Amino acid sequence: MISGRIRTGLQRIGQWGAGFASAVLMLMPLLVPLPAAAERIDLDAGWSFWLAKDAPADPASLNPAWLKADPAGAESVVVPHSWPLSRGAGAEGVGWYARTLVVPEAIVGKHLELHFDAVFYAARVWVNGTLVGTHEGGHTAFDIDVSKVLKPGANRIVVSADDRPGFATIPGYAMRLQGSGNVWYDWWHSGGITRDVSLRIAEGGLIRRQRIRQVLRADSATVTSGVAIENVDAKTHTYGLTTIAIDPDGREVARASRSVAVAASSAATPDAALTIAKPQLWQIGAGKLYRIVAELRDEKGVVLDRHEDTIGLRTLALRDRRLYVNDVAVRLTGVTRHEDSPWEGAAETRGTILHDMRDLAALHVTLTRPVHYPQPQSVFDAADRAGMLLIPEIPIWQMTAAQLGDPRLLVRAKGMMAEMIAESGNHPSVLAWSIMNESEAATPQGLAFVKAMKAHINAIDPGRFVTFADSEIAIRPVRVPALVEADFVMANAYFGTWSGAASGVGPWLDAFGKAYPDRMLVISEFGWPGPFSKDSASADVARTENLKDQLAAFATRLWVGGAIFWSYSDYRSNKNLFAGLADGYVDHGLVDPDRQRRPSYFAWEAANRAVSATVDLTMAGEIPTGFTATVAGPAKDALPSYPLIGARLHWRAMGGDRVLLGEGEEALPVIAPGGTAKVSASWAGRLSPVTVTVDILTAEGARAGGVVRDYEPFKAGSAAYPPDPAQLPKAPS
Repeated sequence: MISGRIRTGLQRIGQWGAGFASAVLMLMPLLVPLPAAAERIDLDAGWSFWLAKDAPADPASLNPAWLKADPAGAESVVVPHSWPLSRGAGAEGVGWYARTLVVPEAIVGKHLELHFDAVFYAARVWVNGTLVGTHEGGHTAFDIDVSKVLKPGANRIVVSADDRPGFATIPGYAMRLQGSGNVWYDWWHSGGITRDVSLRIAEGGLIRRQRIRQVLRADSATVTSGVAIENVDAKTHTYGLTTIAIDPDGREVARASRSVAVAASSAATPDAALTIAKPQLWQIGAGKLYRIVAELRDEKGVVLDRHEDTIGLRTLALRDRRLYVNDVAVRLTGVTRHEDSPWEGAAETRGTILHDMRDLAALHVTLTRPVHYPQPQSVFDAADRAGMLLIPEIPIWQMTAAQLGDPRLLVRAKGMMAEMIAESGNHPSVLAWSIMNESEAATPQGLAFVKAMKAHINAIDPGRFVTFADSEIAIRPVRVPALVEADFVMANAYFGTWSGAASGVGPWLDAFGKAYPDRMLVISEFGWPGPFSKDSASADVARTENLKDQLAAFATRLWVGGAIFWSYSDYRSNKNLFAGLADGYVDHGLVDPDRQRRPSYFAWEAANRAVSATVDLTMAGEIPTGFTATVAGPAKDALPSYPLIGARLHWRAMGGDRVLLGEGEEALPVIAPGGTAKVSASWAGRLSPVTVTVDILTAEGARAGGVVRDYEPFKAGSAAYPPDPAQLPKAPS
């Protein structure tokens, strides 16, 4: 999502310290022409940080001196920032952040708000000594109106972040594990300002967000955008609202305009309907994206704000225990990924996210949860482009019936889910929303919680699937009312370790099939945890065999619509999976914490290719002159199984003396499961060894599969052996 523009001049000014205030104020009219359109100014740099371990964060206990100056020992940081990266996972408490923001006279009187993409977990924000806002929930964005407290010149912003869990926080204490003596949730509790911070400047009115819905027909699509407008002025405005659809090729394909009257200091959400002829569909592995742009103008036609979302036109349906994407049955696989690395902790930058998401595409991931908590928008954007489906989740993890029945938890869960949907609900990659993981669903409190959350989600995001991940179902495959409420069942099934013997997966699947004859099953977690082996190397051997055997078992039941492996990389946890183990990285990944690939990485990649290729050489006697490649989709109803759409075949033929004989690329037709396509190419023949390399590339450029074919004309037994010296390539002079 994009709102407004980042102006270089204002960004630079926002990062200067108080000592430059007078110079900034004098230069500002020359540096930055201030347009009426809303702006976002990057505030990531220039922060100081200190940790008050175990100190409460409420205003009454705040050291008043901190509102005016940093304490001794404060360190300079840039956000996103996660203090456990340097202070250790046990350094829970209250982290404090402060920075100076220099405000030019020219923007005083406009609508100004601080935007935080995420602060973990409970945030309080002061400006010039005044508490201006609070927020609870460590993975979703929030805004604070600071129009009346920011003044010309230097302003001091102070933020507290309390990362300590409680009985009814989300995430909170995993009270199901109380008997172990360790009730921490099993990932790094990463306190801090963990995502970007910005200042928004608006005048007259602004666009808060769009809520986009779609209806597909045989030859058209209707896209309806509910544009959330706020009048931030002291008088009524009649705005001009224009909504534009831009297709994947950059062409405007629909436009709608209307007038909207909004009273002073009020909001409205008018709808704009756009009809798109012959829509290009978003597909698994081929994320065709449209841009929906909303522009807000005042009575004089001046642009006040501009907001842009990307969407994918597609249908998702569940029928007969199968998932259908655009009316085609698919079976999908993937790998989940924690928001964690040794260099950034949970304060991930876009570069780390894109690296990992590209690696997931290389692993043929088409479905993932992606993990236990709301994700940055860069994750959704990458999944949209790759044609990958996600099941985002809020971090209710290992909670008891008493916790699920606590009204405080339900209020917080509804709020967090609403914020996640508001941020991410337009993304075509979202298959379903998950409301919890491994909690006591098979209780009256669990059932009531699931029903309340499903009704809440259906009200704010109608038509989207609702589910949750359960681990007890892998132990006792019986019909549970809360699981029946889910649109499809997600089971964490670790056969070979926690769920029982590896050989038990088949009987368990059969029992599940009888208990839930009306539900599709997604294996939401499976894999091999390192602590079940004597060391990391032997764990990866077991992990490799386990993933192959378990995938083979899942594949034999068509109502297993997807399987998600845990996990992409090792991740840090103070539990380290078992009580008593030291804080450290959980050995659970296809790659280690530094993203170095283990053998299991290559085993997963090979097991989840949805395409294969063979090459037959075209011969003139003993001289290769070309080839025909046969590209095959997966077997019908295999796991994974989906049409190959928008793919390309790239080939290269190299002579034995490293001479390029030929190279080319050709678009492939749609290859359905069980289908094939053929591509032929030729080159000028010569008597030489030849290596033909064929790569099948997805619409996004990831390698989906391929083959290398070597030919040696002088090999014993061939018609050209022994070789005629006159035919041998001559050595260079």
